[in-house]
Amino acid sequence: MQKNSGTLTGRFAAISAVALALVAAIAAPASAQNLPLQKPWKTIAEYKKDYVRPTKVPYLAENPYTPEKERLGQMLFFDPRLSGSNAVACANCHLPGMAWTDGVAKSVGEKGAIHVRNAPTLFNLAWTEQTAWDGRTEYLEGHVKGPIGNPRVMGQPADQLIAELGAIGGYRDAFKAAFPKDGITMDNVMRAIAVFERGLVSGEAPFDHWIKGNEKAISESAKRGFMLFNTKADCAACHSGWSFTDQSFYDIGLSDADEGRIKIIKLASMNHAFKTPTLREIGRTAPYMHDGSIANLTKVVEHYNRGGDVKRESVSEHVRPLNLTKAEIGDIVDFLLSLDAPDKPYPVPSLPMVDHKAP
Repeated sequence: MQKNSGTLTGRFAAISAVALALVAAIAAPASAQNLPLQKPWKTIAEYKKDYVRPTKVPYLAENPYTPEKERLGQMLFFDPRLSGSNAVACANCHLPGMAWTDGVAKSVGEKGAIHVRNAPTLFNLAWTEQTAWDGRTEYLEGHVKGPIGNPRVMGQPADQLIAELGAIGGYRDAFKAAFPKDGITMDNVMRAIAVFERGLVSGEAPFDHWIKGNEKAISESAKRGFMLFNTKADCAACHSGWSFTDQSFYDIGLSDADEGRIKIIKLASMNHAFKTPTLREIGRTAPYMHDGSIANLTKVVEHYNRGGDVKRESVSEHVRPLNLTKAEIGDIVDFLLSLDAPDKPYPVPSLPMVDHKAP
């Protein structure tokens, strides 16, 4: 009986400890309750299910896919004649060999003008509704006209572009094939480029092979980083889903004068807020952030680990000191690098030339 009594006493003590912990949690401030758990909420197998790749690329009903549109859009994307100076193509800032970025903090546009923000990758934008860092345009179809007409980017008035394309027989034929009803229009330029860009989907990375069951596809360090990403580091709060973005906008505590999305949406929470970028091909898209201010992935994780660099009311609740160790930061970086697919050469298209025997 004495032994049983001792066991019951131990059980009551344990129950009391749990009860006290619950009371303390309820009484704790909201910020403390929001801290991520130190142990995973789910098993590693359950987390893997959150990152399964889609099997189809979405296209808008009003701009369905055709191979003719894709081919035309590809030509237009690589053609510098879309700019006022005939020197700047979309591909100047979005190079296929650099995961559709350009490797500099801020791109150089028409007549040497420096862009306001970093050129993001074009991978996986078919799943995006609001485009650009501040979400100022809807879908890729709505975005294309902005860079072409922007004097700092490509500086080409729409009427001049249509006249220039109309003078090239190869483009007249390509537009007729892609858009039999109305041929060369600015809206069709946008539609064709958008169809091409929707097809830019990041390839299968070592991470994808791992979640399919190949345990040797990524390192043990990357596996630890994956769990930290989903738990202690709280990265998945914003970088969620197969493309590692929730498509939303946050102030992440960068020391920068750019006010971001608040110029589009007049909400206090949108002050200095920018879109969550995809983490696919992240190892190949440096430098990072909307202003290109962070040079490498280790420094990116360190930024979040210290809770950002500025304290504003608009800074996201997810940006707070994380207390990650140096080894844990290394594990997260190794995981992020497992999101890079093997690089493949990209064939640049031949462009239609001017009519040497114009009628």
